[in-house]
Order: sequence, then C-alpha cells, then structure tokens
Amino acid sequence: MLVESASNPQFISNTYLLADGVGGPAFFIDAGGPVQPLIATAERIGLTPTHILLTHHHYDHVCDVGTLLERWPELEVLISARERELIESAAAGDGEGGGAGSGPAAGWGAIEAGQSLSFGKLDVRALHTPGHTAGMLSFLVAERSGEDAPAPRAGGGRSARRGGGGGAVFTGDTLFKDSVGGVKAPGHTTYTDLRDSIMGTLMELPPDTVIYPGHAEQSTVGREWEHNAFVRVWRGLDPEGSEPCTALGEPATLVLLGADYDGGTKAWVRWKDGSDDIVPGSRVERSARA
Repeated sequence: MLVESASNPQFISNTYLLADGVGGPAFFIDAGGPVQPLIATAERIGLTPTHILLTHHHYDHVCDVGTLLERWPELEVLISARERELIESAAAGDGEGGGAGSGPAAGWGAIEAGQSLSFGKLDVRALHTPGHTAGMLSFLVAERSGEDAPAPRAGGGRSARRGGGGGAVFTGDTLFKDSVGGVKAPGHTTYTDLRDSIMGTLMELPPDTVIYPGHAEQSTVGREWEHNAFVRVWRGLDPEGSEPCTALGEPATLVLLGADYDGGTKAWVRWKDGSDDIVPGSRVERSARA
C-alpha cells in the first residue's frame, strides 16, 4: 500500500494519496491542502486518481477539492449525505469552525457506512464515526488477499479485539495520536457518540492497524489502546478527575485534561446536569471552585 501525505501548515490537517503501488488507480482522502506535492507525486509515478473520499465537511479538510478537480476533472468526490447537507448550508469559514467555501457540493456523490470501494488491490470500507460531526466517516483500507478485509466488531474489551492484518484506518477528526476529536465544532453530535465511535468501532480494529488521522502524526490502534489518556480512562485503567473548573464560561468538572494534536490540550468536562463534552483545553479555567 502506497500512502503519501501533505500537511497544511496552518491547520496541521492532512491530505492523503493512496494507491496499491506505482502506476494504476489511486484516490485521495480529504483535501485540506497543500495538494500540489501530491499532484506532483501522482504524475511522477504514473498514478491515475479517480476519487476524493472526504471524512467530513469542515473547511480544513475540503478547501483544496477544487485544486484537485482542476487537475483531474473526472474525479468523483464522495462524502456522507449528512456531511454534504452540512457543507451546502455552511458559510465559508476557517479551520474546524467553518464550511467549505471551495465551490458547491451539489455535484458531490454520497458514500455511507458499510459501503466499499476497490482501487486495484486496495479495498476501502466506510465506517460511521460520529461525534465531531454527525456524518463523520473513517475509511478502513486493506490490501486484498485470500481473506476479507478486517471489519470492526460489536462489543468491547481486549478479548474481542482481533490480531494481525490490520491495514490502515483514516480517522478524520475522530481519533488522533494521544488525543480525540472535540464535540463542539459545527455539525457536532455528542460526547457519547464520539466515545462509542472510538471504543466501539476504531478500538475494535486489530492492534496493528495504522491510524492516519486528519491532523498531525500517525499512530496505531494498539498504541492508542495503551497510551491514549482518554482511552485509558474509558477502559477503567486510570481514574476520572473531579476538579472544579469553568468550561466555555460555565461551571463544570474537569474529568481529564489530555494532549491535543497541535501541542495544546483537549479537555473532557462534565456539566452540572451530568452530561459530558470534549472541548478545547484553552477554553477551560482551572480553579479551586466550580
């Protein structure tokens, strides 16, 4: 499996170019730019991209779709129907906080959880991983062999996790190295959705599955299972915190202050009504009283 990436220096967002080797069909996952290095790579090694698969609608993941379409007008752009609705209704913005601003999405096609595509020897399966956004997709990519590509299974716990042949999963803004996505960006759903997407879908993949996140560095399922602070608390290995704080201007309890992909922090907070959220650590004020 050939995986080339380019990172936007402003957003630290990743665009990926995938193929089963030199020459032949290829596809992109997300298009947050800069895509020119990936265009040059595709041309140099004789790849023929046919699709752009989008994890979600935020600007930092779609802003260079137009540039790729200028180079390959026949590219098919696929996004979940819910995310397509969100991008069509969102105003242009920047970072995680805005819509595309890169042209109408009406001509984009839809791909939904459970659907699969093939590119040469690569099989791609869409997984629904909501939380950061309602229609967020992760893409599980495996090289075809005599066996089916690995699939997530229901249920939790290490005994349910499969070993070997993990391939790769492109997680958008659901799961990062040492961190998780927030649930306060435009189009978000809930903390529970995010937790279940990670623990019930992504952590059920084989431990050697390589994680290619929407931002910053790659990881593996096994590494995040052991070292991601959020996953460790969800597994019951580490305790929840109980420190009073103010989050987004409201009194709350700081359950966990963890790392974030940009070198900052991500906070898991619990509100007075017992509900939970994942918010930027910069929006949390720590104090001796709630």
